[in-house]
Amino acid sequence: MRSSRPPRFSRVLVAAATLVAFSLAGCANFDPFAPPPSSPPPGSGADANREYRIGVPDLLELTVWQHEDVSGPLLVRSDGKVSVPLLGDVRAAGRTPAELSAMITAGLRDYIANPRVDVAVTEMNSQVVSVIGGGIEREGQVELQRSTRVIEAIAAMGGLTPFAKKRRIRVLRNTRDGQVEFNFDYTAFVNGEAPDSNLVLEAGDTIIVPD
Repeated sequence: MRSSRPPRFSRVLVAAATLVAFSLAGCANFDPFAPPPSSPPPGSGADANREYRIGVPDLLELTVWQHEDVSGPLLVRSDGKVSVPLLGDVRAAGRTPAELSAMITAGLRDYIANPRVDVAVTEMNSQVVSVIGGGIEREGQVELQRSTRVIEAIAAMGGLTPFAKKRRIRVLRNTRDGQVEFNFDYTAFVNGEAPDSNLVLEAGDTIIVPD
């Protein structure tokens, strides 16, 4: 009589063959000379590459860990400074929250052992442009929450009046070298004749729409 293998031995043999098959399949897709997979660099977006600069009249929140008497809101005054408990006036305008935090930390070391400081911007009031003139439906300020252009700021203020001088709109911008003026011809832009005149606005710009 022909002997047969025990059922248990058959199951072990089948499992071993299955394991070898999966291993070979994995090796078929493995390239020892292939470079390691790369991941996108952190903060590759446009907004992540641009650090926020504190301005007037932003509202900040100062937190000094375990020192509530030093913590609290800070208003950036017209002179660009904030009043910090124990330190007095500290210049904030033009600095990032991290830079201001480092400066306050250094100053507080004379009063607090190993201070842990955090500065957060709670209201970005400096990131606005002004739209003025008799040719705009509503004068006021437009908050720059994203990339905003001239025509978008005008639309946010209700658009132009029927008497607006559409070809004589101006954008005033303060730079380190003084004030710069740009012309925006609304009629030419709408007709596709001056696409580059629709500037991306910067904080502090003033749009003047005459009538």
